[in-house]
Order: sequence, then C-alpha cells, then structure tokens
Amino acid sequence: MMMKESIQQKINQDEINKTVWGACDTFRGTVDPSIYKDFVLTMLFLKYISDVRQDKVEELTAQFGDNQAMIDAMLASQSFKIPKGATFWDLYEHRFEAGNGSRIDQALHAIEEENGTKLKGVFQDISFNTDKLGDEKSKNDILRHLLEDFGKPTLNLRPSRVGSLDVIGNAYEFLIKHFAASSGKSAGEFYTPPEVSDLLSIILEPQVGDTICDPACGSGSLLMKCGKQIQKNFNGSKQYALFGQEAIGSTWSLAKMNMFLHGEDNHRIEWGDTLRNPKLLDTSGKEAKGGLMHFDVVTANPPFSLDKWGHEDAQSDHFGRFRRGVPPRTKGDYAFISHMIETLKPESGRMGVVVPHGVLFRASSEGKIRQQLIEENLLDAVIGLPEKLFFGTGIPAAILIFKKKKDSKDVMFIDASREFKSGKNQNILTSDNIDKIVKTYRAGANLDKYAYVATLDEIRENDYNLNIPRYVDTFEEEAEIDLMAVRTERLALQSELADLEAEMAGYLKELGYDG
Repeated sequence: MMMKESIQQKINQDEINKTVWGACDTFRGTVDPSIYKDFVLTMLFLKYISDVRQDKVEELTAQFGDNQAMIDAMLASQSFKIPKGATFWDLYEHRFEAGNGSRIDQALHAIEEENGTKLKGVFQDISFNTDKLGDEKSKNDILRHLLEDFGKPTLNLRPSRVGSLDVIGNAYEFLIKHFAASSGKSAGEFYTPPEVSDLLSIILEPQVGDTICDPACGSGSLLMKCGKQIQKNFNGSKQYALFGQEAIGSTWSLAKMNMFLHGEDNHRIEWGDTLRNPKLLDTSGKEAKGGLMHFDVVTANPPFSLDKWGHEDAQSDHFGRFRRGVPPRTKGDYAFISHMIETLKPESGRMGVVVPHGVLFRASSEGKIRQQLIEENLLDAVIGLPEKLFFGTGIPAAILIFKKKKDSKDVMFIDASREFKSGKNQNILTSDNIDKIVKTYRAGANLDKYAYVATLDEIRENDYNLNIPRYVDTFEEEAEIDLMAVRTERLALQSELADLEAEMAGYLKELGYDG
C-alpha cells in the first residue's frame, strides 16, 4: 500500500537534494559512484513521474468519481504514460520479494514502450538487474533500501507539493556537482556550473524560431537554459527547437529524461561521438551521407583538451570540418570549435564555447587555426572567467563568442577573472557578475581594467595571440610608501620594546631569575 503523508506542506530544493544525496549511502562502499549515479537519477525520474501521475489520479477521481473509463481516458491523454504495475509505488509494494532488479528493469522498459519515440532507448544502457550490485541477495537488499529511501515522505514529489520547482534538473545538477567534487573529472565529463550556462544563454540571445544545438550536451541543461531564455523574453513562447549529441550513453539517457520532464517536446538528442560520428545531419541535401545540420545558436562546454579525439581520421573528414587545419592529437579543443563553426547558419549563426586558456595562445597547428578564424572575422569576443569555477579542474577558463555576421572586425576582450564570490571549495559567478559581463559585452566599449575592444591590426601585431592580459591592462599601481612615516613608526616600536624588556627584567628579578 502506498505510504500516506500530508501534501500540504511545500517542499524546498534543499530537502530534495539532502534526501537524494542520502539515498547514495545505500551504495557507498559497495558500488563505484560513476555506476550508482545512474541508478539514483533513474529512480528519481521514476519517482517523480509516479508522483505526478498519482496527483493527476486524485484530481481526476475528485472530478469524475467512480467513472474509471473517463479517468483512464484522461490519463491516456497526458504527455507521458505509465502502464499498470510500472509505477514507483507498485515496485515499492513488492520490495521485500525476490527479483527487485528484474522488476525495476521491466517497469522502466514498459514505460519506454508506452511513450513511443519520446523515451526510445533511454533505459537500454541502465540495468538494475546487474551483477555490479553483488549476488542476488545483496542486490535485492540494496534495491529494497533504495526504494525505501525514495519512498520517504520527504521525497513526495507531487506537483501539489513541489510547485514550480525544477526538481529533476536541480537534483541532477546537485548530484553531479557532488560527484565531481569527490571524484573530479569522470569519464571525460565536466560539470558545467549553472551560472556559466546562464551567462552563455543570455549572451547568445536566442530568439523565437531559433534552432539551438549543443554538440557535447551532457544532461541537456545548457540547451534548456537557452530555451528558458526564449520563454522568459517572449511571453512563454516555446517556438524553438533543441538539438544535441552526447557520447556517454548513461548521460544521453539522463538528457532525454531531463527533456521529457521539462516538457521540451521539440528536441532531438543523439547518442554518439560528435567528432568521430556527427549524427545531426541534413539528409535532404544531395550528398548521399547527408551534410551537417546548421543552427542559429551553437553552444557547448566540451571536455577540456580531450585526448584521443579522432585525430587519425580528421584529415579525411567527410564534412570538411578541419579545412583550417587539424588540431593536435592530444588536444581536441579546436576540433570541437571547428565542428561548431561548420554548423552555424551563414546569416544568423552565433556561438559560445567554454575553453581552457591554452586555446587562446598555444602555437603550432592550433595557432594556424586560430589565425584563420580571426582573419575570417568570425571571432566576436573573448571572456576570461575566474579560476576554481569548474569541478574537475582548478584552472581558469574562457568563453569564446563567434558570429557569422559581424558589424566590424573588432574583437572585445573582457577580463572577469576577479569578479566572483568565494565558496567553500569553488568560486561562484553571482548574478551581478553575470550582469556586468553581459552589459559590457553589449555596450561594445572599453572599460578601464575590465574590457578592451581590439582592432584586427592589434591582434595581428600580437601574432594572433588572444591572451587577455595583452589587451586588458589590469595593472594596479602600488601605493607610495612614506619612508619618514615608516621610520618614525619603527623608532616608536623600538622604544616600546625597550620598555617591555625592562619591565620583564624587573619581573624576573622579583622571581629570583636576575642572573
């Protein structure tokens, strides 16, 4: 029987985060975090849609009474469907019986089948019936505890209790952040702070009707931030399309779940390696294999300096992405940049990408690619971010903004490296920090010790080196030292010390230590 609890008291995100993080205790010490992360997040997804359904059932029962046929018909018209026996609470009821792993897997696949293309393949890379959780008895016990953790009253995720909270998105970010803090970079994946996603989505100014792409989309949070910007600025409009590709299967699954729960129906998220096998193709063209799709907005936080990115096949790339040069074998930064540039629409295309600072000044093949991008007048701005902003690396990063159509050949440099709030282990971009960057970028003018608009000739003079201190002078003159005042203070301290020494000698003499 389903656990009863009051749904009047509103929940807050901290409560959800604390409870979900507590659910991880079930696995700690027996399963690696990179594995149990997927179990916890998938269970969160199942619990959330089950609670949403339960809320709807009670609402429809109050409206239609015993008319079960009408209730079933209304449930069938919802944006997602859960077949009979596949809700979280169905699994919770049988938690003491053998076979928890196979029951959970069967429920997930039944939900996948019931929802057609929306969730197609989402759970194929996630199995609760795995030997990684131990023998049959250990596995059953672990999964029983997991079901009980999510069955606690504090994790009642009904809309009537949650309100407008972005539950799955916020909890996902919270969990990834904590996994990143404890284990650093995992599976080549960096956690993108939500503030950086906010900054990118604001600067790129997505418009109604735009197509928006993230070729290294992770959980899809950056894509959805761009969508939210359109909703915010255009009276809730959802006239836009989101596209993404993600190489890691379990992360792709979470992106699909995230889109599903946010009601982002107009999306296409592909699973695969963007650099070796781009899957967002325009098959309407003349080429047999299809050319790359083109987008109004392209944005990403790709893995920094990815090793083994596909250098061996780049020279013969079917899509001509590396015509400006092939990036180094062990650093894939310009491979992602080259791919993204080639997917921009010729008139409206604009792009924002997070990069390590080496991208700004490294020479050799990267220097040649950088020079060509600048000479083609594609680079619009370089924004330096603070250090300790990203989990998995303490190094400072930068954002590069590219545009297919620019008003001038100038490039704006912004040094926001000192604009942050110090956290316990990480630095944080505040809303004021973000606002200052955006206003400065849009103003397009110099700002003392913060921003500088460089001409193409100035960049040429610097050999196409984009290192920000070459353009933004942040030097602060040290205050002049008054040597006479320092001497006077020193003499006063010497006199005070002599008095203290004499006083101490007196005390020692009284105590018989005058020798």
